[in-house]
Amino acid sequence: MHDSVGNGHAHHNQRRDYLLWGSSILIVSLYGLNVLIPPDQLPAEWLVQLSNSVYSLMNRVWWGILVGILFVAILTKVPREFVVAILGHRRGLNGIIRATIGGVLLDLCSHGILMVGAKLYERGASAGQVTAFLIASPWNSFSLTLVLIALVGLKWTAAFIVLSLLIAIISGLIFDGLVARGILPENPNTFDLPKDFRFWPAARAGLKSTRLNATFFKSMAIDGLKESKMVLRWIFFGVILAAVVATFADAQSLRYFFGPTLGGLLFTMLVATILEVCSEGSTPLAADLLIRARAPGNSFAFLMTGVATDYTEIMVLRETAKSWKFALFLPLVTLPQVLFIALLLNVTASLP
Repeated sequence: MHDSVGNGHAHHNQRRDYLLWGSSILIVSLYGLNVLIPPDQLPAEWLVQLSNSVYSLMNRVWWGILVGILFVAILTKVPREFVVAILGHRRGLNGIIRATIGGVLLDLCSHGILMVGAKLYERGASAGQVTAFLIASPWNSFSLTLVLIALVGLKWTAAFIVLSLLIAIISGLIFDGLVARGILPENPNTFDLPKDFRFWPAARAGLKSTRLNATFFKSMAIDGLKESKMVLRWIFFGVILAAVVATFADAQSLRYFFGPTLGGLLFTMLVATILEVCSEGSTPLAADLLIRARAPGNSFAFLMTGVATDYTEIMVLRETAKSWKFALFLPLVTLPQVLFIALLLNVTASLP
């Protein structure tokens, strides 16, 4: 099998990634301060709290990051045709569900996944499939799921995943319905999988032709690290943001502005819309809203609103489908669902 997944990040490797290196240096420095220097020898109390926060967060998520890199490394060896085959090209519930599953399986950030989503539309995927794929993918990836479990626990992570998949499927069906009614444009592209392509025979043939030697695993490790850079840059940046929030915003302030009220929820969604942070960066912040602000609905809304209102995503959809209506219907369709479910989560969590 050959390398074909993850090319969406290639353009980031052509220039120095200041966000990745800056965030990495800050994390290493602050983590080192906590380990090597006693708190009473640090010059300021805020520096003590900041280093403690980084130390605590990294100790909770490191294993998820490592397993995520491994998963990305494996995916770099999976031909893109297999992803397209999983999606299928039938309109309706079956195609939407397959696209949703395909989105979850692709371990890319919300910006990287756009390249794949645009390519899928060019290959003939329906508007509903592309929408479900984009909504399901950004933070439901394997690596981010592990990070979220480490931060908020299995129960809340499982609830968030199930609810976000539900939104992805419903939104996909709505988009296909809008296309059927002529409100949104049909996809003019044709599906380009070979007619004789069969998933399992092709998988068995690919495995037989693959030489599992040192060169293969070395290549997989190098490619996995390269393709993880975009994910890592936002996870590290998110850790820094979460540590800053934990240092300078106490729990009382968080509950006041981002608490489990309608006002707190709307303010959370507004901040998520304005704050252009990739899904990996939003995960630590969302965890903070759940743990310290005691607002699970706000945490869920923060994760989902960033996906639905990301202006990069909207612009790419507009260019891909050559339709402003297609792009703008993404937030119009998804945000009411997110708001409703988030309110239910907050109400449910507040019950005795």
